[in-house]
Amino acid sequence: MYSKRVMELMNEQIKHELYSAYLYLSMSAYFEGESLPGFAHWMRVQAAEEQEHAMKFYDFIYERGGRVLLQAIDQPPAEFESLREVFKQTLEHEKKVTGLIEAIYAAAVEDKDYASQTFLNWFIDEQVEEEKNATDLLETLRMVGDKGSALIMFDRELGRRAGE
Repeated sequence: MYSKRVMELMNEQIKHELYSAYLYLSMSAYFEGESLPGFAHWMRVQAAEEQEHAMKFYDFIYERGGRVLLQAIDQPPAEFESLREVFKQTLEHEKKVTGLIEAIYAAAVEDKDYASQTFLNWFIDEQVEEEKNATDLLETLRMVGDKGSALIMFDRELGRRAGE
């Protein structure tokens, strides 16, 4: 049997995952406006991954006999101070999501919801990867700078990200 509290937290997490997708799509639009199609592509792939994460929660809730109750999603920011600011916000956002996942896991442990703990292990591993990716991109952008040929090369590299 599932924990009702864990299912409520997972329902809320669907909202957070969909907000993440919305945020990254907004960042993609910002990069399009800055004539950085590689950065835009990278964020579109990221947005699609976040939608997949939301659907993992959606499916798991129904697999356990729960019910999905979708919640309102906030509007993401549309303007950013700089390219580096986008990735600073990305890293901070991923850290916030990590905290949310960890809170669900803690509730699953407390409620002895073992199936949910097993399910959440994938997300915990995923968040380690997400934070590392954001950190690496931010560091590379710091080295490359906001203008010049190195930025163009970095944009092309990001455009080769598989997905979507």
